[in-house]
Amino acid sequence: VGTDLLQVAAHEFGHVLGLQHTAVSKSLMSPFYIFRYPLSLSEDDKQGIQYLYGKPSPDPDPTPVQPAELPQPDLETNEITNVEAVQPDACDTTFDAASTIRGELFFFKSRYVWRLRAGKLQDGYPALASRHWQGIPVSVDATFEDPLGNIWFFQDSQYWIYDGERRVSGPTPIVELGLPASPVQAALVWGAEKNKIYIFSGGNYWRFNPHRRQVDNIYPRAMADWRGVPQEIDAAFQDEFG
Repeated sequence: VGTDLLQVAAHEFGHVLGLQHTAVSKSLMSPFYIFRYPLSLSEDDKQGIQYLYGKPSPDPDPTPVQPAELPQPDLETNEITNVEAVQPDACDTTFDAASTIRGELFFFKSRYVWRLRAGKLQDGYPALASRHWQGIPVSVDATFEDPLGNIWFFQDSQYWIYDGERRVSGPTPIVELGLPASPVQAALVWGAEKNKIYIFSGGNYWRFNPHRRQVDNIYPRAMADWRGVPQEIDAAFQDEFG
């Protein structure tokens, strides 16, 4: 029978637009190829793209809108005033956070994210992290995916939880997790079952129980337990070799 090129291309274009895989079997964004003719979008596909970009306006305003006049730059200086408009260079930067999410590796810097699959940077990246997670803070200090598939983001003394690309809670103070009210520097998921999660901050680390949503009471412990690892780290992740 072969593979329908148009269907595969439409699926990959969905990823470019920011959609991830879905558990809805008849959806175009299902991770498993099932031949469909004619090609069409499921209700789940439509809801996903409208969640990212909004629903179409039923009554568009026919009156043309004049674009606002942009301020003229100061010709006597080369200073870049809008640093957020400058896309970071992965070869000349440090990263704020790193994590394996849905089997892919994500690196975060400022409001941007890099996405690697099987060790290769995916087309369209780096991209704005808000393309995947609306409402995510401008910069991320740490992130991890728990055993239930929830994605946690930390920034300053708060955290957010997403189910896929849908925010389910946050911002919430991290003191509710048993952590001090200071920025989390990194988070590490250890083990194939993702049942050991370590959170690092201020030269100490905690083991976090995602089911109880609390750190274990025998912590914190000193970073000296991790031989050869610096006292202060920016990010951590477990690779395919453990």
